[in-house]
Amino acid sequence: MEFLDDAVRPDVFHKMYNGIADSNEEWNNIPITGGELYDWKDDSTYIQDPPFFQNMSPETDDIQPIKDARVLVLVGDSITTDHISPAGAIKADTPAGRYLIDNGVEKVDFNSYGSRRGNDRVMTRGTFANVRLRNKLAPGTEGGYTTYFPTEEVMFIYDASRKYQKENVPLIVIAGKEEPGGNGCAAPAVQPR
Repeated sequence: MEFLDDAVRPDVFHKMYNGIADSNEEWNNIPITGGELYDWKDDSTYIQDPPFFQNMSPETDDIQPIKDARVLVLVGDSITTDHISPAGAIKADTPAGRYLIDNGVEKVDFNSYGSRRGNDRVMTRGTFANVRLRNKLAPGTEGGYTTYFPTEEVMFIYDASRKYQKENVPLIVIAGKEEPGGNGCAAPAVQPR
């Protein structure tokens, strides 16, 4: 380990980082609020204060059995994280696209799901919205569609999930083997339930 002592020397780091806080004028000229907490912008379509921890109790509830659930998504093998939480373009006629339009964003400024991962409202609407997803519950479709069983209507997965939520119907997703594969992106792990 003698070579490490020669190669990694604290004095080099001290010299390199001494005064680093003052070394980038452009960075230092970015306006800040000065507070300890981020100043969330309620109208931002890129980053929002997520609701996941609001009204959360330090105590955990007992795990309850899932009863009378509906299948929302039924897919085969090799579903990737990008099927669950796409990073690609947002189409105007999707729930995420409608949300952006309703919030004053022009179609040309939609950007991508990947760029809007800091906004849970976009990502919730984009869950399972990959254009290559084939949900066996909506035969003949590609993308984020399912069948809403009470009316047998084919609709976006997000829209069906909201209808079921209003009816207090629990939902499940069934996938084949190798789920979720992909690039290890963390977004699917935090998609709202």
